[in-house]
Amino acid sequence: MAAKLKKGDKVVVLTGKDKGQEGVIASIDPKAGKAVVEGLNMAIRHTRQTQTSQGGRLPKAMPIQLSNLAYLDANGKATRVGFRMEGDKKVRFAKTTGDVIDA
Repeated sequence: MAAKLKKGDKVVVLTGKDKGQEGVIASIDPKAGKAVVEGLNMAIRHTRQTQTSQGGRLPKAMPIQLSNLAYLDANGKATRVGFRMEGDKKVRFAKTTGDVIDA
C-alpha cells in the first residue's frame, strides 16, 4: 500500500503524551508503520562521549505510530489523506478540502 504520509509533511499527533502538538515528519519507516516527527515524542538517551561529540543525557525524537498522526491541511485542521488519478498521475489529496498535496 502506498504511504499516505511522507517525509516533510506537517502533521498533528492524535493520541498519546504529545496529543495536539504539531510537527514535521523527519523520517518514515513504512515497514514498521512508524514516523519520527521533529521535536515530538522525545526520550532521553544516554550516550558515550566520543572525539566528535559530547556525551551525556541527550534528548532524541522517537518513532510514533502512523495511525496516531494526521496530515494538517491548508486550514490547519487534521485531515485524512486519499489518492486519486489526475490525468495519468496518481496524486495525494486532503479529504476535507479536496486540495492536492503533491503538486
